[in-house]
Amino acid sequence: MKNKIINLLQEHYYITPDVKNRVDQLLECLQDDNVFYTLDEIMNWFNNKLNNLQASVTAIDLKDCKDGWKNDKNTGNLKHESGGYFKVIGVKTNTNIRESGKGWTQPMIDQGTEASIVGLIKKEFKGIPHYLIDAKFEPGNYGKIQFSPTLQCTYDNLNRLHKGRKPKYTEYFDGEKNVNILFEHWYPEDGGRFYLKRVKNMIIEVEEEIEESKSHIWITMYQLKQLLKKDNLINAHLRSIISYL
Repeated sequence: MKNKIINLLQEHYYITPDVKNRVDQLLECLQDDNVFYTLDEIMNWFNNKLNNLQASVTAIDLKDCKDGWKNDKNTGNLKHESGGYFKVIGVKTNTNIRESGKGWTQPMIDQGTEASIVGLIKKEFKGIPHYLIDAKFEPGNYGKIQFSPTLQCTYDNLNRLHKGRKPKYTEYFDGEKNVNILFEHWYPEDGGRFYLKRVKNMIIEVEEEIEESKSHIWITMYQLKQLLKKDNLINAHLRSIISYL
């Protein structure tokens, strides 16, 4: 099929490696029956995770935040005693090009310019590319669990500043494993809430067998595109990284 499409395109276009890559991506977005899980099986798996989630989230006052969080006596900034994770700082803006017609001040999250990494693992099963997707819980998630990239974490978590476990599959993105890197670029974070932050996005391809963790599942690009049609299911980082594909 790919060769037929390339031959047709050659009649009107100059075929570059990027064009061939786009054809691959087009074919990935088409439905194929030879998949690891059906869409119904994926949604049943997701709903089972959601129904059995052992986590609760309650909004509290900032003054009640413990676990090392405190206000700096000199600046008033909210920060962690370790110096890691992020700070809540103040920012003053002078401009007349926005809606207010004047400048303003606001709090912003300062997580460092190069603070986070988002990674996606690609692997073929019976000739069909699949992606290892995480059903990830975050305290601020709408719906508590959202489909997320294979790896989504800050470098502080990657380096175990919290003294807990390393995020799953980090060895595929930190240079420990010999992998085929398909994509590696920095993308800016939301500049209305984060101060000068950008996130490293990576897509890597493997041939070796990878065992799914309890929170991960293999999904095709066609299935991800179908899941995008459902409300509140695919998180922002996963939407961003598959936009390259």
